[in-house]
Amino acid sequence: MSFDLNTNKEGESRRTWLKTAALAGVAAMAGKNAHAGETNSAVLPARRIPIAVSTYSYWHFGKEKYPVEKVIEDAAKLGFDGVEILHRQMENETVPYMNKLKRLAFDNGLSLPLLSIHQSFVQPKAEDRKKDVAHTVNCINMAVQMGIPAIRMNTGSWRTAKRDANYYKDGKEPPIEGYTDQDAIKWCIDSMGGMSGCCGESGRCAGH
Repeated sequence: MSFDLNTNKEGESRRTWLKTAALAGVAAMAGKNAHAGETNSAVLPARRIPIAVSTYSYWHFGKEKYPVEKVIEDAAKLGFDGVEILHRQMENETVPYMNKLKRLAFDNGLSLPLLSIHQSFVQPKAEDRKKDVAHTVNCINMAVQMGIPAIRMNTGSWRTAKRDANYYKDGKEPPIEGYTDQDAIKWCIDSMGGMSGCCGESGRCAGH
């Protein structure tokens, strides 16, 4: 999904096209002059790095979930290029709702580069890990529906350490009694490998 054609305010796409066309003309003339033995050359400006904002950035500081639709509209007004959607912040998982978000982003000249999901494979019980594998596969299908090219996953954690100032210094936490970090690593590898059967070479899940 490219950011090149995006626009976040009226008329910007026209100005961008004119600017690009002008630069292309300069570059063409420069190439012609070079072939004629002249030393003049045109240096094109560096490509601007697109910047996206997460919907969670709006929800994080309030008790209520900030509507994804309003995040998209606000992001466009602020000049962002894209919006990362937090799955937990979505109103529902229906196709009409997902199409609504996709269309709203398009109308506001924004890309949807990421779907951020929450799952944990650091769970001793196989049935619990299996549920989160199914959740991940479902989110992959949702991303496909919304035209989102990538998802952001969590491996999970032991959840044994108190989330305080000391924890955020190094993020270390002890394993659950009777298990080791190596157990957790294996669970993550096995869980992610278990999703490979639902996806083909295109990276899309069955049925899409």
